[in-house]
Amino acid sequence: MEEKRLYALRGAVCTENTADAITKDVGALYRRLFLDNALVAEDIVSVQFTVTPDLDALNPATALRRADTGLDVSSVPLFCAQEPVVKNLPPKVIRVMITAYMPCPSVPRHAYLNGADALRPDLCKDVPK
Repeated sequence: MEEKRLYALRGAVCTENTADAITKDVGALYRRLFLDNALVAEDIVSVQFTVTPDLDALNPATALRRADTGLDVSSVPLFCAQEPVVKNLPPKVIRVMITAYMPCPSVPRHAYLNGADALRPDLCKDVPK
């Protein structure tokens, strides 16, 4: 039996404040993390989003459920919170942390899309654009 351990996969996407843009970009971010890390839906514990206060057209959890990702998220626990407001907070950003079991050892592949790589260049240095 393959040994697994719990990992946290991180990512973010910059988007526009429309329901369509949030749905498209959240779906792309989730799909990228899911595929790049060869996740299995049954191994996902939860998906947590934070969103900057300027993005109020749609909750990212709702956006993921609506997104056409080709991946079933109907049984995945989703949670969303507002990003803390601090000086120089980058605008229009949705961050995500997927907690999932993966084979041990694994090297998590994080995803930062649409300019969000500026948030964590240390996590993006070996990630294809």
